[in-house]
Amino acid sequence: MTGWLAALRAAGVVPASYVPDSSVGRADRADVAPAALVEGVAVGAHPIDPHGAGPPATCFVDGIQRWRVIGVQGVVPIVRAYVAAAARRRGADRRLVTVADESREFVITRREGLTPPARQALEESGLDIVDLPAEDVGQPSRTLTAAHLRVDRAREAVERSLAEGCAAGLAGNEWLVVDGLLSDSESLAAHPRALGVIKSHGTQFFEGADLERALTLPDRHRSSVFAPRSHAHRAVYSWYLRLWPWEGNDLLYGLVRVEARAAPETVARASAVSGWLYAERAPLATPDTRWDRLLYPIHDVETYLNARTPRDLLPPPASRLPRAAS
Repeated sequence: MTGWLAALRAAGVVPASYVPDSSVGRADRADVAPAALVEGVAVGAHPIDPHGAGPPATCFVDGIQRWRVIGVQGVVPIVRAYVAAAARRRGADRRLVTVADESREFVITRREGLTPPARQALEESGLDIVDLPAEDVGQPSRTLTAAHLRVDRAREAVERSLAEGCAAGLAGNEWLVVDGLLSDSESLAAHPRALGVIKSHGTQFFEGADLERALTLPDRHRSSVFAPRSHAHRAVYSWYLRLWPWEGNDLLYGLVRVEARAAPETVARASAVSGWLYAERAPLATPDTRWDRLLYPIHDVETYLNARTPRDLLPPPASRLPRAAS
């Protein structure tokens, strides 16, 4: 056992093991945001070239997060968290090679609620300590929500830092594809060769017939390009893209949303870009619950990051899960 963990036990911290369902991803925030169409007068379905050729070189950026409650003292939890991001570049030889990665391991708790020995053990761990405010400690559901939010923010920070660094170093016709929003970053949102691919759909931009057309896109089609209107994000253009047929599944099956720079050339090449992204779909055999919305290179980045995650932060295998009493 790691020295600081043993010291926590000796300080009276009760061992605990809570691994959230969302330890591999961010919480999907439900929201409604207005949008203005920049292509056509109503949302339409536009065919794409499913065999579209991508640029000669592309960098793909993704991140992961892992967190778990490792102990409690009274009602104060001690959460161990790990976030990481990586950029993998694919050139003319079609091989993906890591060009940058970044990670951070930290602890989330409320030091004022711990005994002096427990506080000392944490401070001697060498890890960053993120303190929760008093109002977020007590009710377990509120505390876990607060901890999750801080993990989300940490992951977003490392992803944004790494993606911005990659974007600044792009040369020639090289492109950048980010798993997530471009609109969280001023430099990424303004870059002419950057794309964000969003797999979750907590935020809706349309209603009525426009919403129906957006969510029932057929396979190999994209929606009209629109401009999300959000004061919390930078200006971008966006559109939906169907990667796999949804019939027989659900409306969001195989549906992603793409973000790119708010510029006329984005509209002009939306179908070509969509064809390239469509050709990057993850293979059917990919062992991931979100395979229908994954691009294969993004899956490759996740695989790279998972292999470098501290093993004691991974969820326990199913064979080790406790059995219900018979």
